Amino acid sequence: MKILLADDHALFRGGLRYVLQQLSDAVEILEADNFQDGLKLAGQHPEMELALLDLHMPGSEGAKSVSYFHQHYPSIPIVVVSGEEDSANMEKVMNYGAVGFVSKSSSTQTMLGALKLVLSGGVYVPPEILLHHSAGAEQVDKRSMYTNGYGLTLRQMEVLKYLCAGMSNKEIASAIHLAEGTVKIHVAAVYHTLKVGSRLEAVRVAEQLGLVGVDHG
Repeated sequence: MKILLADDHALFRGGLRYVLQQLSDAVEILEADNFQDGLKLAGQHPEMELALLDLHMPGSEGAKSVSYFHQHYPSIPIVVVSGEEDSANMEKVMNYGAVGFVSKSSSTQTMLGALKLVLSGGVYVPPEILLHHSAGAEQVDKRSMYTNGYGLTLRQMEVLKYLCAGMSNKEIASAIHLAEGTVKIHVAAVYHTLKVGSRLEAVRVAEQLGLVGVDHG
């Protein structure tokens, strides 16, 4: 398993290297201390299974660089590992192709759980950001108060309905006129609230709780 670790702080790379080595006995970590070298390594190893990118290393333009990396290597999942905790910036990088956003202040166990989720095909968003995002949605639309006692807003219920219909994030985004990154965040919020880690689990739990197939309006 090859993983790109691109960050300009050697001390942080050392700590994250220790975390990554717990993912697999066969993990190979490719390191870069600037964005251009990270891109070069991705080009040399297109089979890599994950790219961990800092937003503010030399050569990086933040979210724009995430988009650039994703456009050139769309098969490599991107997780942004950043000291930033601003929900607007996090949503932007999710819109630009990232499938995860992990705070540098996260614990080893949180980091491991996030990376395992992404490697299994999931999307990881910090719970604090999910709560902030939901609170912001409720301020904009009072109708998005919690429904059925399960902690899901109306928008999340809408996303869950399409998710249960087998639609991709891109298809859901088109159906409800939202950016794909915003849909990723809503899906992650649904997973977090229902305490599941995959679409199949979300569908199963939604059916058990009676959250699909009935009117929740």
